[in-house]
Amino acid sequence: MASSWSPKSWRGFPIRQVPDYPNAERLAAVEAELAGFPPLVFVGEAQRLRAALGRVAAGDAFLLQGGDCAESFAEFSPNNIRDTFRVLLQMAVVLTFGGGMPVVKVGRLAGQFAKPRSSPTEKQGDVELPSYRGDIVNGIEFDPARRQPDPERLLKAYNQSASTLNLLRAFAQGGFANLEEIHRWTLGFVSKSPQGERFEALADRLDECLRFMRACGLTAEYTPQLRETDFYTSHEALLLGYEESMTRQDTITDDKGWYSTSAHMIWIGDRTRQPDGAHVEYMRGIHNPIGLKCGPSLDPDELIRLIDILNPTDDPGRLTLICRMGSDKVHEKLPPLIRAVEREGRTVVWSCDPMHGNVITSSTGYKTRPFDRILAEVRGFFDVHRGEGTYPGGVHFEMTGQDVTECLGGAQEISESALADRYHTHCDPRLNASQSLELAFLIAEMLKQSREDFSAPKVSIAS
Repeated sequence: MASSWSPKSWRGFPIRQVPDYPNAERLAAVEAELAGFPPLVFVGEAQRLRAALGRVAAGDAFLLQGGDCAESFAEFSPNNIRDTFRVLLQMAVVLTFGGGMPVVKVGRLAGQFAKPRSSPTEKQGDVELPSYRGDIVNGIEFDPARRQPDPERLLKAYNQSASTLNLLRAFAQGGFANLEEIHRWTLGFVSKSPQGERFEALADRLDECLRFMRACGLTAEYTPQLRETDFYTSHEALLLGYEESMTRQDTITDDKGWYSTSAHMIWIGDRTRQPDGAHVEYMRGIHNPIGLKCGPSLDPDELIRLIDILNPTDDPGRLTLICRMGSDKVHEKLPPLIRAVEREGRTVVWSCDPMHGNVITSSTGYKTRPFDRILAEVRGFFDVHRGEGTYPGGVHFEMTGQDVTECLGGAQEISESALADRYHTHCDPRLNASQSLELAFLIAEMLKQSREDFSAPKVSIAS
């Protein structure tokens, strides 16, 4: 791969998952317009996230990444953003308290609009149309006009992302995340569930700690860590024309590098991780923290090649490997990847995406994910790392703060017949707030054990 790089050098490489826009001139004009817009995120924020992920790579923090499968224009509302943010806060508190370490919070929000497709077209009866690729590309309605990729949607996605980011910053820094208000975080429909009751018990214990701290003079008024939190955004970098338009050079710090300002962190999907492909070419040149989805087909040697391209200087926090193997493959497919990375002495964050490898179709025709399989993959992820002596650094969920019925099981015991009650996703099924919080409590127990194992002194036995 050539050493020279520019924000548009990806255009000379093979590319997959590209929409076929009927009006190339209008697409170019929209991309040029976007290039003149203000950045959505700032370089300093991306640098702070990279430093925080460096601490995750060292085993001193844990990554919680979650949010919508695919954001939509129709469901955009401040209440939906607030509720998803609130559930992520609850999950982070559970993980922090149970695991005894800082949690780095990254949302699949403010830009997660595009989705890869297994086929470029969809057929219903005798009619074949372009596949739905997310609201940033085309409409979900099975209609010839709505399914045509439309460049104007890029502008709407930018504006919605900007509004979402404004609200997230207000929530994170404006008092909503105040730990002294923790009892107000529980959503109404979760409050009477076992997870809600368990969270309230945890909140009571935190109240005792806060009362002690107040008695010592440590209050939210004088301690920003109690009333504010760092919250970052992320999405899959699928539309490289959009990413190129949002790429800016750092002119403030000594870095002088190029950054995608569409999100703090962006990742390469499992379908677009070809070492000689356009997505890898674009991502190798930006200085954001980046992710790489690792599916069961990824060969260990190819993974090392990708790491060489994406993080040649082995910077901590630069690269997060987001593993999505499936509950039935994690014990077989993950260890060879870990061993290859350890053998080569590379520094990465290992994260578990237990969603994408566990999709099934219910007897009622709905695409869904069983809670038990999601939990089984997370357990397998932690078990494998325990066996390899490495640190399981994070989890990556598709979830929402809405009271949806899209994933089977959990303490709510959502059945196949109940999926139709509130199945609202525009793409893949998401965990609801109750299921997300249930998982957080279960992961906190695994994290506590993993932290103890990872920090324990290694005893060598002389031969």
